[in-house]
Amino acid sequence: MKELRIRVLAGVFVVAGILSWAGARLWNSVGTLPSVPVAAPIVLALIAVVLAATAFSLRARLKAQRERQPDAKGVDPLMAARAVVFGQASALVAALVAGMYGGTGVFLLESLDIPARRDQAIYAGFSVLAGIGVIAAAIFLERVCKLPEDEDGNGQGTAPTT
Repeated sequence: MKELRIRVLAGVFVVAGILSWAGARLWNSVGTLPSVPVAAPIVLALIAVVLAATAFSLRARLKAQRERQPDAKGVDPLMAARAVVFGQASALVAALVAGMYGGTGVFLLESLDIPARRDQAIYAGFSVLAGIGVIAAAIFLERVCKLPEDEDGNGQGTAPTT
């Protein structure tokens, strides 16, 4: 499984932001711009909390397992892999959604004197912050579940040879 690349996430964020800004300008010239939902930052923040809680739980369990504590609850490798995949998918979607709301928010900065647009810009800003939180939690989860490097560096694993 490949690690998340910050450059890829930043690229998705920037491209989505530019397309969203251009789309918002076009949509506004044709009609009324769709609103940014109040639930957007809340949902993204909840995903970030779930990812962070999973990461902290796995980190504590892995630490107890490494220290060979008698009541240590092991970590199923498949469950850890699923958590990492969930984190990576969440980070990619969060980069896309945060870029989309970021572009819309930048467009809305032109009309902050209108109260409804100002509220929409605030919701968009909080959505971007919550999206960054999802990305940070996903990267943390990935780092927690990362396997240690091979000691001999040949990529064959650490199984003893006879």
